[in-house]
Amino acid sequence: MRSRWSYVYFLFYLVLGFVMLFLNNDVSKAVITLMNIIVVLTPLVGTVFGVMHFYNSREFTELLLAQPLKRSTIFLGQYFGLAISLSLSLVIGLGIPFIVYGVTQSSAIWDFSSLLLVGAFLTFIFVALAYNMALSNENKIKGFGYAILLWLTLAVVYDGLFLISLLVFDDYPLDKFALIATMCNPIDLSRILILLKLDISALFGYTGATFKMFLGTNLGMIVSLFVLCLWVAIPSWFILRKANKKDF
Repeated sequence: MRSRWSYVYFLFYLVLGFVMLFLNNDVSKAVITLMNIIVVLTPLVGTVFGVMHFYNSREFTELLLAQPLKRSTIFLGQYFGLAISLSLSLVIGLGIPFIVYGVTQSSAIWDFSSLLLVGAFLTFIFVALAYNMALSNENKIKGFGYAILLWLTLAVVYDGLFLISLLVFDDYPLDKFALIATMCNPIDLSRILILLKLDISALFGYTGATFKMFLGTNLGMIVSLFVLCLWVAIPSWFILRKANKKDF
C-alpha cells in the first residue's frame, strides 16, 4: 500500500467515477460504462502488477526465505498483500463518487455493489494467475509475455472463439455449452453477472434467456460466486505448490 502506483490507481478510479456519474443521469448507464472498463482494465492491471511485483521483489523474497518463515507465509502474504491493495484502490476509488452522489441511498446500490464485488474478484484472480506465470519462468521477458498473453486470450480471443462457435453450431442446442464456456472465463462470467443484475439480458441475444433462467436465479448467483471463488482458490493453490518446489 506504500507504492505510489496504488495511489495512482486509486486516483484513476476516483476521477473516472466522478466523470461517469456527472455525465450520466441514469446510474445504470454509469454502471454499464464502468463495467466495460473494469472487466478489461482490472485484469490487465492485476496481471502487470503481479508479474512486476514478483520479479522486482525477488531479492527480498530470497532474504525472507533465509529466515525461519514458511514459504506459504511468504508467498501468500505477498499475493494477498498486492491483491488487497489493488482491490482497496478500486473499491475506495469508485466508492467515494457513488457515496457523494447518494447512490448508496437508492435502489442502484445493488448494481454498484455487484460492480465492486466483480472488480475485486477479477483483481484477486489475475494477480494469482500472474504470480503463477512469474513462478514458472525465470526469465522476466518470458514471464511478462506469457502473463500478458493469458490476459489477452481471456479478455479478447476467448470471446471471439466463443462467438464463432455459437455461429457455426447455431443449429444445435448450445444452452449448456454457453453456460459452461462462460464459467470457464472469469471475465465473461463477471460481465454477465453485472448485466443480469441490471436486468438487460436481452443484450445477450438468443442465449439471453438461458443466462437469465440460470444465472439470474438465486441458485445461479450462488454457483457463479462459487466458480469465481474457485478461480481464486485454484491459482492460489498452484502458487503454494510451485513455491514449495521452486529452488531459489
